[in-house]
Amino acid sequence: MNVHQHYIAGRWVDSAKTLDVINPSDGTKIAEIACGGASEIDAAVAAAQAARKGPWGKMDAVSRGRLLFKLADLIRRDAENLAKLESDDVGKPMTVALSDVAVCARYFEYYGAAADKVHGETIPFQSGFTVMTFYEPHGVTAHIVPWNYPLQMTGRSVAPSLVMGNAIVLKPAEDTSLSALALAKLAEEAGFPPGVFNVVTGLGEEAGAALSVHPGIGHISFTGSREVGRLIQIAAARNTIPVTLELGGKSPQIVFSDAPLEEAGATIVRGIVHNSGQTCSAGSRVLIQDDIYEKFTNQLAKRFKALRVGSASQDLDLGPVVNAAQRTRIEGYLDSARRDGLQILAEGSFGTNLPSGGYYVKPTLIGEVPAEHALAQEEIFGPVLVALRFRDEEDALRIANGTPYGLVAGVWTSDLGRSMRLSRNIEAGQVFVNNYGAGGGVELPFGGVRGSGFGREKGFEALYGFGVLKTVTIHHGL
Repeated sequence: MNVHQHYIAGRWVDSAKTLDVINPSDGTKIAEIACGGASEIDAAVAAAQAARKGPWGKMDAVSRGRLLFKLADLIRRDAENLAKLESDDVGKPMTVALSDVAVCARYFEYYGAAADKVHGETIPFQSGFTVMTFYEPHGVTAHIVPWNYPLQMTGRSVAPSLVMGNAIVLKPAEDTSLSALALAKLAEEAGFPPGVFNVVTGLGEEAGAALSVHPGIGHISFTGSREVGRLIQIAAARNTIPVTLELGGKSPQIVFSDAPLEEAGATIVRGIVHNSGQTCSAGSRVLIQDDIYEKFTNQLAKRFKALRVGSASQDLDLGPVVNAAQRTRIEGYLDSARRDGLQILAEGSFGTNLPSGGYYVKPTLIGEVPAEHALAQEEIFGPVLVALRFRDEEDALRIANGTPYGLVAGVWTSDLGRSMRLSRNIEAGQVFVNNYGAGGGVELPFGGVRGSGFGREKGFEALYGFGVLKTVTIHHGL
C-alpha cells in the first residue's frame, strides 16, 4: 500500500501519523497520506521563505512564466495518469477527470503567459517629482483547497500566486490529496526551485488551522464552507493579512416564458449534476415563470429520469459523492423534502453492477419548493435541483437574491432589456445569460458577494490579489 509523503523544500517528508485514502466508488482503501500538523507547516513556511530569498526571489517574470508553461506541458503529458488518480480519489467519471486535467493545465498556461503583463503606472504629481507604482509579491501564500475539484482548484489558486513571484504552501483536502502531490512532482520536474511549491497533507483542524494562523504567511486563499471561511478570516485578521474566500452558493437559474426552453433545460440539468452536484457554482435553484412552470418541469423531469449513476470506471452521467458523510448529508435533505410533503418530480437511476461500498446518490428534481425552505436556502452540495415559481421580473429578483449567498446566477430570456436589468440587479459575482458556466472560463473573473465570500480568482483580475501595490515617489527637482 502506497504511503504518500509531504513535499517540503524539494524533499519528500514522512509524518508520524497517516490517513487512509478511500475510493468513493467502492469504499476501499487505495493508499495512505501523511498526516501533518504544526511542525510540518513550520517547515514548509520556512522553506518557502528561504526560496523567496534565493533564486526564486531573484527570477525575472518571463522566466517564472516559462516555468509555468513547462508545468502545463507536463500536466498534459501525464493527463491519463492524473485523470485516473483524480477519478480513483474523488470518484469522478474519467471524462470529467480528463476535463479537469485540461483545465488545470490551462490555468498554468494562462497565467504563465501573463507573467510579464502585470504593469504598474506613472502618476502625474507635483513638479519635480516622479511617481510610479509596481506590484510586489506577498512573499509566502497559503492555499487551502477543497475536495471537489482538487486539480482545478489547485491550478486556479496556485498558478497566479507563483507567477507573481510568491512561494506557496498548499494544504489539499484530506479526502482528496493525491493529485496535489502529483503536481508537486511535476513542478519539481519542470524546474521550480526547492521550497517554491510545498504540499502538506493532513486534517483541516490540524494542518489547515496551523497554516491559517502562521505568522510567516502573507496571504491566504481558501475555498470551502462559510463556517470554516469565517475561521480563516479570523485567523488572517490576527496577522493582519489579506484573504481570498470562495464560500459556495445557492445559485439561481431564472427561466422566463420567452426563454429558449430546450437549450435551457439541457444546460440547467448539466449545471446541477456535473461532478455529482459537488460544485460551488452549481445552479441548484431553478426559478420558473408561472405560465411555463408545468411545461418546463415536465421537460426537466424527463431529463432527470434519463440520468444514470455509476462508478467512476463506468463513466456514466454521475459518479459517487466523495464520502459517506457527504452522502448522509444529501440524503438528509431528501428525507426532509419527503417529510415536508414537497413534490419529488423525478429521480435518476443507479446503473447496473454498482459496487456495494460506494457512496451513491440519485439525482433528484423537487418541485413547488417554498423560497424560504432549507432546500432553497442552504447549499446541499449534491445532485438535487429545486424548482420554484415566480410571477414577474420583480418577483424573480426577490427570490434570486433571497438567500445568504451570491456567487453565480443564470438568466434565460429572449428579452435583451430584461437580461440587462436582471444582470445588473442580481447580487452575484457572475451572471450568465442564455448559458451557464461558459465551459469553466479560466479567463473569467470568479468570486462571490455576501455569504459567498470576497476577492476574485480566475482571469487577469486574480493576479492583483496575489500582489502588493507599492508606490514610489522620487523628488528629483526641476
